Amino acid sequence: MAKIIAVCKSEKKGTKKEDITEGSLKEGYGLVGDAHADCCTHRQVSLLAIESINRMRSLGFDVSPGDFAENLTTKGLALVSLPVGTRISIGNGVLLEVTQIGKECHSGCAVFRQTGKCIMPKEGIFAKVIRGGVVRAGDQISVCTVGDEL
Repeated sequence: MAKIIAVCKSEKKGTKKEDITEGSLKEGYGLVGDAHADCCTHRQVSLLAIESINRMRSLGFDVSPGDFAENLTTKGLALVSLPVGTRISIGNGVLLEVTQIGKECHSGCAVFRQTGKCIMPKEGIFAKVIRGGVVRAGDQISVCTVGDEL
C-alpha cells in the first residue's frame, strides 16, 4: 500500500521544508501556509518519493523528507512514471492532478548547495489540487482510474 510519509511546508521559497505531519490542501491553491502555494500556477503541490531520498542517503548524504522542498513525501508509488494528467487520491477525498514531471533546478537551491546534487529536477513531480482537504502522514495514496475520483 502506497502512503504519505511526510507533509512539509516552508515560509520562504528556496529553503528546506519542515515536516508538519499534517496540513490542509486547498482546492486550486496548494498547501495552506506554504511559500509555494499559489492559485495562479500549475505547481501548487510538489511530491517526492522516500525511495529517491533513500538513494541520496545511500550515497552518504544526510537528507530527510522536506530537504528537497517537497510538500508531500510518498512511499510505494513510482511518481516519475505517472503521466501528466494522472489523478492521485490521498486519504479521505483529497484529489490531485499531476501537472509536471521534474523541474529546472534554480541556482540558489539550498539542497544543491549542501549536497552538490538535487533529485527534484528528475524525480519530483508537481500537481494542482482538484479537491482539497486534510492530508496526514500515514494517509493512503493511490492512482485513480477513470470514474473512481468522484
